[in-house]
Amino acid sequence: MSEPASISASIAGRYALAIFELSSDSKTIPALEADVAALRAALASSSDLRDLTVSPVYTRDEQMKVVAELAGKMGLSSAMSNGLQLMAAKRRLFTLPQLLVALNDLIADHKGEVTAEVTSASELSAAQAKALAETLHKQTGKTVKLDTAVDESLIGGMIVKLGSRMIDTSIRSKLATLKNAMKEVG
Repeated sequence: MSEPASISASIAGRYALAIFELSSDSKTIPALEADVAALRAALASSSDLRDLTVSPVYTRDEQMKVVAELAGKMGLSSAMSNGLQLMAAKRRLFTLPQLLVALNDLIADHKGEVTAEVTSASELSAAQAKALAETLHKQTGKTVKLDTAVDESLIGGMIVKLGSRMIDTSIRSKLATLKNAMKEVG
């Protein structure tokens, strides 16, 4: 991770923890989860919102005003709304994407869930996805959500990333291992 990204994640992590704890204390975590999903969708679909969060052209007051209007229109929880207001006041809105990731992780941990990133050579069927999720559940003891992607260059098999663990059963990886072994022999 580069230094600026690390700093942004650190800043966002502190705000995320504060927002999460306020939501936890007021027993509004489901509302916070909806806020995170809504803000992710808004960031993905609105270039104006993305510009507002990163552009130095907008003043602190302009950012605070827009965030207040946005929170009202989106019906954000008070913890999220107040957190965003504070971030705007401190000129920290540039960390909004990292904030949403951190909040998502905190919510998932609170619910006993973990997300596995699965990259496969072809799209997983519903039965395959269910079997994989159940296998990972047995290993972790947590409910596993799958974040799937397709990479045809894997040829076959899949790569599963779960936390700090990675399991690579792809044909591409096995061929690379075989190629290295052949180089050592000859």
